[in-house]
Amino acid sequence: MGGRRGQLITNDERKDILDLLSEAQASGARQAKACEIIGINAKTVQRWCHENNTRDKRLHPSHSPTNKLTDLERQRIINTVNEDDYAHLPPSQIVPILADKGLYIGSESSFYRVLKAHKQLKHRQRSKPNRKVIKPKALIAMGPNQVFTWDITYLPTTIKGLFFYLYLVMDVYSRKIVGWQVHDNESSALAADLMTDICKREGIKPGQVTLHSDNGSPMKGATMLATLQELGVMPSLSRPSVSNDNPYSESLFRTLKYRSEYPEKAFGNISASRNWVSDFVCWYNNEHRHSGMRLVTPAQRHAGEDIAILAKRTQVYLAAKAQHPERWSGDIKKLEPVGEVHLNPGKDKIKTGHIKAA
Repeated sequence: MGGRRGQLITNDERKDILDLLSEAQASGARQAKACEIIGINAKTVQRWCHENNTRDKRLHPSHSPTNKLTDLERQRIINTVNEDDYAHLPPSQIVPILADKGLYIGSESSFYRVLKAHKQLKHRQRSKPNRKVIKPKALIAMGPNQVFTWDITYLPTTIKGLFFYLYLVMDVYSRKIVGWQVHDNESSALAADLMTDICKREGIKPGQVTLHSDNGSPMKGATMLATLQELGVMPSLSRPSVSNDNPYSESLFRTLKYRSEYPEKAFGNISASRNWVSDFVCWYNNEHRHSGMRLVTPAQRHAGEDIAILAKRTQVYLAAKAQHPERWSGDIKKLEPVGEVHLNPGKDKIKTGHIKAA
């Protein structure tokens, strides 16, 4: 009741309050304390209890606004907005269009009020209304072979307008490239073959892996989805045209195309592109020290070797500091292994800094 300050209390509500107070007092409660709990002044209750004093005596408006639209004017607005020329337009456009024709039948706000009263305040344009797209479910990888992410990128050819297509699947936890293929077309069937090969090679069991991707047709094609269901791999899709929902694949493609070894000229044939990608994957998995993984390689992280490597690196730093403490201004660099990795985390994880670099 305390939250109703300034609001009218109906006679029925007054009766309910008095009944509750009577029940409380019959149980031994003091009226003042009971009124405090309910959130109403004790003097107000006492005034209600007087005979012929239960009616609300506050004055109410006794007249309508002088500028209120008449029923005929309101009907004219409804008829106008439903004409063929205006049915797809919002009031913000209808009012000036009518003014250009020398007509004024109401303000923009009046149009909105009348439409709302007649339950016609909705999307009125010919285009489809904006569709609310829900952010994909947050995924957490606490070890290898739990969350994969994949995408397709273009590789240029010597023929303008034609491309080779690189299919690349990465483990989010370790950043290891667990599978790839290069083809001359995009296909849901080719993607399904790649996932089948990866699951066999990595020993993936049903229900073990979630595969995240963007909203491209190969990603959500019938063949691909049927294969994932057969393999027991759970699909996860980004929102349409939102690249931030698939950041690890986007970051990997940037690393690939900004390598100094990336060919300046287009690939002459598909074999050349496959050979180059094969060399890149070998370097990335086994030599590239990933900044988001405490500078261990994806292969080391995938195999669980990062814990021992970082522990040994820590001992080297500690020994160096003990030998020349004057050269160290503070503690050695923290080298604890990276823990769980989040994909599309909630705002609470972003604020607390639980996001690992892609």
